[in-house]
Amino acid sequence: MKSKIKKIQLAKLPIFVFGGVYSNLQALESLLQEAKKRNIPSTQLFCTGDILGYCSQPEEVLEIFQANGIQSIAGNVEIQLRNNESDCGCDFSTGSRCDVFSKQWYPFTQKRLSQKSVDYLHTLPEFIEIEYKHHKMGIVHGSYFNTSEFIFKSTTWQQKETNFEAMNVSTLIAGHCGLPFLDKENEKVWFNPGVIGMPANDGTPRVWFGIISESDKLELSFELHSLTYDQKKASDLMKQNHLPEAYSKTLINGIWDNCDILPDQETNQQGKAILEF
Repeated sequence: MKSKIKKIQLAKLPIFVFGGVYSNLQALESLLQEAKKRNIPSTQLFCTGDILGYCSQPEEVLEIFQANGIQSIAGNVEIQLRNNESDCGCDFSTGSRCDVFSKQWYPFTQKRLSQKSVDYLHTLPEFIEIEYKHHKMGIVHGSYFNTSEFIFKSTTWQQKETNFEAMNVSTLIAGHCGLPFLDKENEKVWFNPGVIGMPANDGTPRVWFGIISESDKLELSFELHSLTYDQKKASDLMKQNHLPEAYSKTLINGIWDNCDILPDQETNQQGKAILEF
C-alpha cells in the first residue's frame, strides 16, 4: 500500500460514488455505460471498497478498474485478500448464515486472482480525501476507526460525528452496510450511495449509486440513483460456479437471505422499495 490516505484535488464535479461491486461484472459494466451516458469520465468514479465479493468474476472486475482508472479505497475484502488472510474480515457473527456463505465465496475469489490483481490491491489506500474548491470530502469503507464497522441510517449521529472530526472533513462517503442513505446534521453530511453488486433488500433487483455535484449556490448536491443490469446473467454465473445459491436468488428477487447485520429499523424496511432522490 502506497499510503493510508490518498489526497485528490478535483478540478470539476460531478462524480459518481458507489460501493460493493462484489465481483459483479455485469453491474459494473452497466455503471460505466451510465457514466458515459452522463458524460462523466471513468476517472470521476469513486468506489467505497469491497470491489470483490459474492459474485463470480473478480479478475475481470479488477481488470476494468485498472483499465479505466476508477478510484477506490480498500474495503475489508481487499485488505484480507492482499494480506492472504483466510477469511473476508466482514465481521459477521461466527456461525451466522453470512459467515457460512463467506466460506464459499471468499476462497473462490482468492483462487481466481492473478498476481497482477493482488499487486493492484496493495496500491489501494484505506481512505480518500477529496478537495474541491472549499469543500472537503472523505471516503471510508465502514468507518474511519474500523473498516468492518456497520454504519446505518439508524446509527446514532454521535457515532457518525467522530469520523468527521478524525478526517477533518464536512462530507463523508461510506460503504460496507449495503444500504443507501443520506444523513445530515450540524452542516455535515454522511452519504452512503449503496452498492452495485447486490440489491438493497427492498424487493427489487435494482442496485444503487450516487452522484455528487455542485448546486447553483455552490454547495454540494447529493443524488441517489438506481441501476439496472443483466442480473440474470450474473445469477446464472454464480450458480455455474457453485457460489451461494441464496445470494444468486437475491440478485433476482431483491430480498436478502437474512437480516443478521441489520438493526431493527432497517430490518423493518425489508421489501419496501427505496426511492431515488
